[in-house]
This record gives sequence, structure tokens and C-alpha cells, in this order.
Amino acid sequence: MRTAAGPGRTRTHSVKELLSSGAPALTRVTDQAARASFWSGWLCRHLPTDLAPTVSGVVEREGTLVIFAASAAWCARLRYALEELEPEIRADFPALTAISVRVRPRG
Repeated sequence: MRTAAGPGRTRTHSVKELLSSGAPALTRVTDQAARASFWSGWLCRHLPTDLAPTVSGVVEREGTLVIFAASAAWCARLRYALEELEPEIRADFPALTAISVRVRPRG
């Protein structure tokens, strides 16, 4: 189905053009993905080797770091490990106001 572009509107011809335009929604998504990747790497380096693979996702939003665990059991273990890491996290990243751990099974 085609729609006519209104007056003054430009038509995007390619995905590359859309991505390079710096649309605010895309910028926000790429920034969030970069932060999630950063935190995943950081956690892999600082968590015990048996615990790091159980992290199923990480989101940093509005000063809160949310770390997802693969199951409720791993979530509890992750909370205890993060209690030990919290002083280091807060020293290195003072903009964080809260750290939360939730369950999100891998799908």
C-alpha cells in the first residue's frame, strides 16, 4: 500500500539513509544497546565465572541499573554477588542511583 508524501516531506530511499539521519528514536535505541553491551562486559569481568553466564540482560535507564537473571534461583545468587560489587559500581559510576535484579528467562 502506498501513501503520498505530504508537501515538504522527503522520502527516505534506503535503510542506510534512515540510520544516518540520526532520528531521535534510533539514537536512543543505539545508545541503550551500547550501554547494555558495556554493562554486560563489565559484569562478565567482575562477577564470579559461574554467575556471569546467568545474566540474561542489562538495562540502564534513568539512573537505575536493571540486571536480569535467567531464573529465580540465579536472581537470588546474583543479588548477593552484587551486594559485594555495589561499592565498586557506585564509586566508578556515581550517576547510578539504584541497582535492581529481576528474572527474565532466556528465550
